[in-house]
Amino acid sequence: MLSRIAHVLVPVFGRLSVTTDPGADLAPGSIIAANHTSLADPAIVIAALHRLGVEPVIMATAGLWRVPLLGRSLHREGHVPVHRGERRASAALDLAAQALEQGRHLLIYAEGGLPRRKDAAEAAPGDFRTGLVRLAERTGAPVVPVGQAGARRVTSGSTIKQIAGLATAPLRRPGLHVHVGAPIALTGDSTVRTALARTAVTDAWRTAAAQLAEPATLAA
Repeated sequence: MLSRIAHVLVPVFGRLSVTTDPGADLAPGSIIAANHTSLADPAIVIAALHRLGVEPVIMATAGLWRVPLLGRSLHREGHVPVHRGERRASAALDLAAQALEQGRHLLIYAEGGLPRRKDAAEAAPGDFRTGLVRLAERTGAPVVPVGQAGARRVTSGSTIKQIAGLATAPLRRPGLHVHVGAPIALTGDSTVRTALARTAVTDAWRTAAAQLAEPATLAA
């Protein structure tokens, strides 16, 4: 349901385009790692994946499960709540591994949160947490890097700015771009694998930002 809703709503708020690397392969049971810049980008990435015939399970903050209607939908469709800083945090990896073993695609945001910047400009992904590489090592699932750009033009900054951004986006219809990279092999120790994953997602983000000619802080 979330994929269908995103597919319908995202074009209302912006002009979505999607590109893929020549070697891109969204095989069943893949981990899809995307950069996280805005409250809007999960819907944008989901809408882009829907165009490619993929409806992923999402790892997301557990607070969303407390939202009426949304929480029931997330539970029904098998999305994975992440309880950060609690004993239940490790359970998220167990649920994610089960989804991958069932051949589902899993969308994960390895940065673990949104940037604190107030401006709407693009910037490279922040530091990655270790959950992505631990999950990849545990399951052997391929990791597909995804970069998105433009989401901060829909909503970013303070609460007031975010509300204003959503309200005006249907009139402004900013450009939104999602780029899907080729699967990557993660080798080495945990630190090296995490760095490789971040570099791949950063490269995908650079491609997306370049498609929009967005002003961007390109340093990783």
